[in-house]
Amino acid sequence: MKEKSTLQRILAVERFQNGESPESICASFRKSRSWLYKWASRYDDHNASWRESKSCRPQKDANITPDETIEIVKFIRLELYNHDLFCGAQAIQWEMEDQGLQPIPSIRTINRILSRHSLTHRRTGKYESKGTAYPVLPSSKANQTQQADLVGPRYLKGPVRFYSLNVIDTATVRCGVYPALSKASQPMIDGLWNIWKRLGLPNNLQVDNSLSFFGSRKHPRGMGAIIRLCLNHDIEPWFIPVTEPWRNGMIEKFNDRYQKMFLQKKIMHTQEELQAGSLAFEQRHNSMYRFSKLKGKTPLTALSDSKVKLRFPEKSDSPKHPLKKPETGRYHFVRLIRSDLKLDLFGETFPVPPESKYEYVIATVNVKEQKLKLFLDKIQVEEFQYKLR
Repeated sequence: MKEKSTLQRILAVERFQNGESPESICASFRKSRSWLYKWASRYDDHNASWRESKSCRPQKDANITPDETIEIVKFIRLELYNHDLFCGAQAIQWEMEDQGLQPIPSIRTINRILSRHSLTHRRTGKYESKGTAYPVLPSSKANQTQQADLVGPRYLKGPVRFYSLNVIDTATVRCGVYPALSKASQPMIDGLWNIWKRLGLPNNLQVDNSLSFFGSRKHPRGMGAIIRLCLNHDIEPWFIPVTEPWRNGMIEKFNDRYQKMFLQKKIMHTQEELQAGSLAFEQRHNSMYRFSKLKGKTPLTALSDSKVKLRFPEKSDSPKHPLKKPETGRYHFVRLIRSDLKLDLFGETFPVPPESKYEYVIATVNVKEQKLKLFLDKIQVEEFQYKLR
């Protein structure tokens, strides 16, 4: 077949050069004029390869991941794994962002790199910290501690893009769900306020290190909107270690339940349907679902049996951004100290004592004293002046 095609090209070009009309040549070979003109333009009396077909594939693949980026992904994954840290694609992407590396591949690309180089094996057995016991917040009574997380973006059939602010009480497993069209300061304030009107105000709010909860890396001492909202209502925010999402285990597990039992089962087209559906899912979860943690009780039954008096927001309408700067209160960061003996708080670094190496420490900002205090196993080991802006 290949030889026949080559012979046709040679004969067609010879006849064309001898002055025969393109119409008769194309008719005899059952080819188009563009075919004839292409081979006539390629003809080269000094190079017989003109008659050979050429690959249409681009010489350079625009979407190929650079070798250097692949090696960086492999190196970071092994580093995180060797230090017993979360080492999935999301953690690798965060680590690349923190180090200012470019280009940063997508989660999907990182997963392909890990799979291609057999770097997807998991640890066996229960995770154990190498350092001191991880500081766990109290959860024996309702609203001692709530965990919050932001899911999204997700999309309705509309299509409408939205985020879901999810909160769970670690003692009673009561949940709060609030859909928002953005993760800007005011929607996040509205979301927490809306949920707290149903769940009650907690003593502690545990969150991850997303800027929606913290504020701004450019102004790390500015106290973002959520920090201010909490401190103005006697709530202490707690930021879990970077790249360790399992520390917010209850809300992570709830997010999976929310995805499977709500988003994947209910078709919604409008924001109104989403709001009504989210509230219905929250009520069903709290009044009907039973949990082994609660010895088979529903969250609302567990709350009723506890006889704990809840604290609720005094006003119906949520506070408006920008919120006033708190004058009292505390907020905390839990961090694993590495071999460089540095505490990193959103880009600001502080030296720490040698005994903190490979240990989890609690860095507490005391707003009234304008100080940053470092605790190791509940013992204060360092203190810094920390002027808030």
